[in-house]
Amino acid sequence: MAGRAGGATGRPPLTERRRAETRMEIAEEAVRLFAAKGVAAVTAEDIASASGVSTRTLWRYFRSKEECVRPLLTTGLDLLTDRLRDSSGDHHSLAEAILSLQQDDDATPRLRALGDLLRLCRDEPGLRAVWLEAHYDAEAAFAAMIATRTGRPAGDLAVRVEAGVLNTALRIGVEDWALRSDRAAGPSFAETVTRALRMIGGSGSASG
Repeated sequence: MAGRAGGATGRPPLTERRRAETRMEIAEEAVRLFAAKGVAAVTAEDIASASGVSTRTLWRYFRSKEECVRPLLTTGLDLLTDRLRDSSGDHHSLAEAILSLQQDDDATPRLRALGDLLRLCRDEPGLRAVWLEAHYDAEAAFAAMIATRTGRPAGDLAVRVEAGVLNTALRIGVEDWALRSDRAAGPSFAETVTRALRMIGGSGSASG
């Protein structure tokens, strides 16, 4: 993305990209194992072996086996915050950015894995804590962007409320899509989250 280290293209350095790829590979294997065996039956060693890394490397990246899923949970939030930062700032333009995920070949398998993960979060407090922590961190990023756009402090109550509304709409939209029993036949991920965002389209200065 523009503005990041890594030369004129704005791409992260190769080592940083490789670390991110390794973290995502670990996350995808962790979700696969958790879905197949249950979280309690899966060890860090199992995840490391399935990912092709040493257990020592896994612990260098993550604090717990549950946290191994965090890159999968945050990749969509990171993408959305980048697109929000680069967009005109209204909720509709962000919704349209989400719709473009349907054209991303890499998004489809990761969306399936995300759906599996969020269904596991219902009964796994450790995974649910990671999901909520990811959104807590995203809310601070949204507040910082709203503050920059409006010239108000990031700690301003109105800024924090606007960031919280946007963040909650995203979280509930994703959860609604993931937890629906008719997910395959019903509205897509992008359609569901877009609908949630459009419900708050006139909620405040984050949209202007």
